[in-house]
Amino acid sequence: MAKEHETLYERLNDRLATISDVRSANSLLFWDRQTHMPKGGIASRAEQMATLSRLAHEMLVDGETGRLLDASGDLDPCSEEGALVRRARREYERATKLPAELVAQITRATALAEPAWARARGESDWSVFAPHLEEILPLKKRAAEALGYEDHPYDALLDGYEPGAKKAWLEAMFGELKAGILPLLREVTEKGNDENRTAPLYGAFDEAKQERFGVEVVTRFGYDWERGRQDRTVHPFCISFGPGDVRITTRFDPGWLAPALFGTFHEAGHALYQQGVNPAYARTPLDGGASMGVHESQSRLWENLVGRSRAFWSYFYPRLRDTFPEALRGVDLETFYHAINVLAPSKIRVEADEATYNLHILLRFELEVALFEDELFVADLPAAWNAKMKEYVGVTPKNDAEGVLQDIHWADGLFGYFPTYTIGNVLSVQFFDEAVKAHPEIPAQIQQGEFAVLLGWLRENIHRHGSRYDPDQLVQKATGRPLDTAPYLSYLRNKFGELYELD
Repeated sequence: MAKEHETLYERLNDRLATISDVRSANSLLFWDRQTHMPKGGIASRAEQMATLSRLAHEMLVDGETGRLLDASGDLDPCSEEGALVRRARREYERATKLPAELVAQITRATALAEPAWARARGESDWSVFAPHLEEILPLKKRAAEALGYEDHPYDALLDGYEPGAKKAWLEAMFGELKAGILPLLREVTEKGNDENRTAPLYGAFDEAKQERFGVEVVTRFGYDWERGRQDRTVHPFCISFGPGDVRITTRFDPGWLAPALFGTFHEAGHALYQQGVNPAYARTPLDGGASMGVHESQSRLWENLVGRSRAFWSYFYPRLRDTFPEALRGVDLETFYHAINVLAPSKIRVEADEATYNLHILLRFELEVALFEDELFVADLPAAWNAKMKEYVGVTPKNDAEGVLQDIHWADGLFGYFPTYTIGNVLSVQFFDEAVKAHPEIPAQIQQGEFAVLLGWLRENIHRHGSRYDPDQLVQKATGRPLDTAPYLSYLRNKFGELYELD
């Protein structure tokens, strides 16, 4: 009987591995579409990706998958085998609720929407992208209804990125953050904020030199180039095809240092997570992050807690100044440190400071909820966006390119994804504090350009587990408590209080 059970489990593993392979092939087509594909390939690529997504979906929801899951027996839920079956069953149950035809439609629609979004952003013309969103939104609403929910349709899509999270829980989290962040912003504003502090980040920054510097930094972080590469794209991302192939992308601005610098740190944080997953989980449902919020905690940790720290730049700034001697002439360490940590309103999310960034996420969350409640329509999104930007951030975009068109997420149909950035912000501090508590030498090591102990703690407590634990379990296991906004708010208060000499 035990041998028969082992054979059934092996058959389940083989089936899940095949599904993973098809998905990886589809992801490779996505990566190529974003980085190297000629424009003429858009239509055929949309069909290719729709076919692969349909095939993977049909294989997952096939009755044989269900039979193998049912035959897996009562495995120890704490074991790796039990976790694999639990995660696979979750995917299976969600997938069986979605018609294969709907999955293919969404894939096709988003594949066509992405280049339209890129063109619309380039031309700052909402009318170019709006018809695509008009097609995608009803498809995602159909998906939410098919998946089912207890309280709100948004919960069904959110659960795909952050298992167990609910709209009401997010509203409570954002309420706590607003209560802590808005007073801090008022104090900084009253103190008088010189936005010219960011001047050192603008000038002549050769793209090839930017790239070499970024490569040096993320190599020291621990990114393994034997299992990765970096390419250019309009909107940076990290993508994994398994533990041996985890790629990052970035974009460069020859007149502005920040986008490539911090974008590279951010995507490398995602990649370090993926490269650290237990190799035995390859081609299984465990080969990934516990959730997108946990994934974003890793990218935001390396981008902000490490990459925007004084300790980090005390080591790397002399190297940066040697790389760009003309652009950074006369700019000392403290001036540069203040430049990369200016707390001031920004029209663009990815350029926002650590505090106001969460307000950018809040407005997107509220707009998405309104769309799903039919209180807002696609045609009205630009005006609604601008109004919330004025209300929350205090600025109004001058055009749609720096407003409603700035993010690619809706073109990809990623409704429910945006809140994971703020979840990641909160968790980044919670995880970092716990790592420093276990290894008080970490800040001093960062000052020496050494990151092995920090990465080692993250690998041991987060990365290696992949998707073995649900996010709540992982956070509790790693930090001894559930997600808590207090450490994050304390971090913001301490950092910007010191920078701006607040009482």
